[in-house]
Amino acid sequence: MTIGFSSRAARSTCMLCVAGLLTLVPAAAAARAERPDPGPPGGAAAALPSALHRPGTQVRPHPGAPRVPDVSALSWVVADADAGDVLAAHDAHRGLPPASTLKTLFALTVLPVLPGGIRHEVSTEDLSGIGPGSSLVGVVEGQSYRVSDLWNGVFLNSGNDAVHVLASLTGGWSATAARMQAEARALGALDTHVRSPDGYDAPGQVSSAYDLAVFGREGLRRPDFARYCATVDARFPGRDGSSYGIMNTNRLLTGADGVEPYEGLIGVKNGYTSNAGNTLIAAARRDGRTLVVTVMNPQEGGGHAVYEEARSLLDWGFEAAGEVDPVGSLAHEHVRPRQGPQALPAAATAAKPAEDGPGWQEAGAVLGVAGLGAGVVALVLRLRLVRDDGS
Repeated sequence: MTIGFSSRAARSTCMLCVAGLLTLVPAAAAARAERPDPGPPGGAAAALPSALHRPGTQVRPHPGAPRVPDVSALSWVVADADAGDVLAAHDAHRGLPPASTLKTLFALTVLPVLPGGIRHEVSTEDLSGIGPGSSLVGVVEGQSYRVSDLWNGVFLNSGNDAVHVLASLTGGWSATAARMQAEARALGALDTHVRSPDGYDAPGQVSSAYDLAVFGREGLRRPDFARYCATVDARFPGRDGSSYGIMNTNRLLTGADGVEPYEGLIGVKNGYTSNAGNTLIAAARRDGRTLVVTVMNPQEGGGHAVYEEARSLLDWGFEAAGEVDPVGSLAHEHVRPRQGPQALPAAATAAKPAEDGPGWQEAGAVLGVAGLGAGVVALVLRLRLVRDDGS
């Protein structure tokens, strides 16, 4: 069925319908999370008991294996993103404020239900409640934006204003937080407690190095997520048809501010608040292997220490290939079943997201509840989008 949208009111009505349907997701995801845990899936990590709940640094080196670098972060994880094996970790399940790295969970929750070509005119209500001192990309009330532009604002500029608008399109702030919480549980990320979807400090909001590694790994499996988080720079719409450049704030990706870019880096997301300190999820690919590293709140070295400590851990992880036994696993396929091998998509290496295409176009938005076995619920909306000129 093809629907023509010629007014903001009609578009908003459609968005409200979509938002209402999304209320199905938390209950279904929670039901998946409540299934009995049969233990880790097959693989190297299944043969050994997990050491990830133990305090301190955990590693199982073979004789002659390289030593784990001495880093100051309160918590960190090094994992093989393809197999899910955790190669080493320090206080992996320690609950800490995640800052904007929580936007990875926001993206995992919201990306599947918003086609990038949809346009939305921002209202006053969309931008209400943004915390003081938030990072912003410059979303303006009354301006029309494509969803893909807003995602660039989220991933590159860590814009809390863009997060608020996207959340308003999918049910509102509280409903989005609830769906994020359900998504975390469905992924086996049990340390995460969502209070503010943009990662802004809020009482009781915590995650862990383990959970953030889970989110980073899961995100890289999605071509759209992988494209956005690997994008170095983009143009963001300004007033009266103008635009301005924005650049990814992940300095390991861009090499900005004197930080040397990391060879093979493919994302994922950095963050900072005065309460959380600096946080980072970083993924890199070399010689057919992909590693994901999380670093939370380095205690030494200043604002760029999070990048240098991630660099050291990535270097160690690549050097230690085959020289350590896993200390645990990020894989929880028993919670969200997958079909076939799950190698990371080639799109994870892309430097820029694909264009959504101008003018009259069609986009398929699949609102699905994954992991329900034979009872998968999916609704496909065929939307004929409004022209870019607003007609």
